[in-house]
Amino acid sequence: MGKTLGETHGNTLVKPRHILADGWADYEILQCGDGLKRERWGDIFLIRPDPQIIWPLDGEWGRHDAVYHRSDNGGGQWEFKKKLPESWCIKYRDLVFKIRPTHFKHTGLFPEQAANWDWIKETIGRAGRRVNVLNLFGYTGAATLAAAAAGASVCHVDAAKGMVQWCGENARLSGLGDKQIRFIVDDCLKFVRREIRRGNRYDAVMMDPPSYGRGAEGEVWKLERDLWELLEQTVLLLSDNPLYFLVNCYTTGISPTILSSALAMHRRGAGGACYGGEIGLPVSEGIPVLPCGIYARWEAAG
Repeated sequence: MGKTLGETHGNTLVKPRHILADGWADYEILQCGDGLKRERWGDIFLIRPDPQIIWPLDGEWGRHDAVYHRSDNGGGQWEFKKKLPESWCIKYRDLVFKIRPTHFKHTGLFPEQAANWDWIKETIGRAGRRVNVLNLFGYTGAATLAAAAAGASVCHVDAAKGMVQWCGENARLSGLGDKQIRFIVDDCLKFVRREIRRGNRYDAVMMDPPSYGRGAEGEVWKLERDLWELLEQTVLLLSDNPLYFLVNCYTTGISPTILSSALAMHRRGAGGACYGGEIGLPVSEGIPVLPCGIYARWEAAG
């Protein structure tokens, strides 16, 4: 009888764990179809592209304040139906985030990751000790804030100065400005290698590497080619009593089984559990869930 892939306990593979970010009050996906999704961000309604939405729209689009149109050259632009504030704030539980439509369709937040934020806070809270966390490719810092709110000391690293500054704003908005968050603007792999040489260690690591990118000196990053080395180097930063290792991924060529297997191979012999799956958001009309990416987690036993 065949095994169901997705999670490892020793050498046993069991069912994948798909997770749903269903704890939102200030955000929701209202409709999706024709490669687009209509979302509510607080009291502002946006329509944005999503390449995974391959089915047609059922009916007509409801109220929307802005639409992002992709261009043939891979870019795009916003069409505003009314004048919007330059930025506004939404809340998730006790965290506050600044939202702003960017030139690349994004808003500064990935709402599906709320499922991971809850897990981060719960896992750190259960540890009953001071936890030192490293967040690589930290973007605007939602996972950083979740860890800091749970009492952890966090090192937040991203190569984009503007994103690191945005994280600082979110920290202050969430009342975490005086928490122990260290903000670093750097290439993540280079930072990891320096931390290894310095002998620094972390009890928990989380990362959200891009599919493709360029470093400050023109270095090309390709996830399918470079993720293995990044994992190989970063696991060397784990302390003698590590708590977890979390990887998020939005690269369509990588499956949850590949991601969790790669992480499991780097934690072979460490005990605990390694598992992965899809991460999604509920949809108010039409399909019940929109898959929004994949994740893999290793967490210590007990």
